[in-house]
Amino acid sequence: MRHSNKNRKFSRERDQRAALLNGLARNFFSKGKMQTTEAKAKEIKPIVEKMLTKAKKGDLASRRMLSRFFSPVLTKKIIEEIAPLYKSRQGGYTRITRLGQRKSDSARMAIIELVK
Repeated sequence: MRHSNKNRKFSRERDQRAALLNGLARNFFSKGKMQTTEAKAKEIKPIVEKMLTKAKKGDLASRRMLSRFFSPVLTKKIIEEIAPLYKSRQGGYTRITRLGQRKSDSARMAIIELVK
């Protein structure tokens, strides 16, 4: 039974799923907005928001935590450019806007973006 096990598997093994989500988060932070499937957008939203909350502190521990997942250039961008925009905000840094279905496989598409 899958009690209290709400994460999506995306038909991938654990390490492949982690790599997929890490790549999506990296792409999201580098561009600030991306179009993906609705399931993937819903899955990276809590990951991105937790990382932004850590980045708002801006201390050495949060820099080291972010550098585990991202390059030094992207880590610096997150802490020095993106996080200060949300200093006074308590959460809800992202927005998911649903689009129509993709024509090829009818997957539900969505845009995930940073709230201004």
